[in-house]
Amino acid sequence: MDQGVFSESEEGTPQGGLLSPLLSNIMLNELDKELESRGLPFVRYADDAMIFCRSKRAALRVKTTITQFIEEKLLLKVNKEKTIASYVQRVKYLGYSFQVMKGKCNLTIHQKSKAKLKSRLKELTSRSNGWGYEKRKAKPNAFIRGWVGYYHLAQAKVFLERTDEWLCRRIRMCIWKAWKNPKTRIANLKRCGVLDWQAYQWGNTRLGYWRVAGSRLVTSAMSNDKLKRAGYKTMLGSYLEWYPK
Repeated sequence: MDQGVFSESEEGTPQGGLLSPLLSNIMLNELDKELESRGLPFVRYADDAMIFCRSKRAALRVKTTITQFIEEKLLLKVNKEKTIASYVQRVKYLGYSFQVMKGKCNLTIHQKSKAKLKSRLKELTSRSNGWGYEKRKAKPNAFIRGWVGYYHLAQAKVFLERTDEWLCRRIRMCIWKAWKNPKTRIANLKRCGVLDWQAYQWGNTRLGYWRVAGSRLVTSAMSNDKLKRAGYKTMLGSYLEWYPK
């Protein structure tokens, strides 16, 4: 509207903006009612929706009729490339995927979401970001807390346990680099309970950071439990907080 006069615009609200979900709910409220009147199970967040049908034939029919309803009744454009009729196991929805076993559908984490998680954790545990101990602890902890809070509905114990092994190794790698010189490494290894001769041997090693972080001795000296007690959050630990015994 310009001084009370409507003028068509090519631009709308920014994608991902705070107003987008609210405006989507206003515009698509009639769609919700239409789906309910047809008895179709559905889920929708903002303008991203899934409609569940008993067969692919039914799904194709619903896709056609609902697309017509949106475009002709609501006067909205439907993204034809992203609008598909598919088996639920092949669908990615809001970062989740679906697994059907013994007639039951379970939520899992989509492979693309897993890849993004690892990429982000890699950034947050980069050994060259110049962060001190506290910031190196606080940044990943905040991210893990938020990520797990979003994906806690998924069945993900095995995946998160494996991710923790990799994550803790990266944390050990960063700590090892921060110790810098052999004298500091030897002293800190001794504090971690390593025998004098082993501390001297490993404190002077020429192996790379990643290999050292994965060694049996350093893994034992800075075990996952010790890192947790030092204040580093784990993926699985944060996940299990959502499911207290």
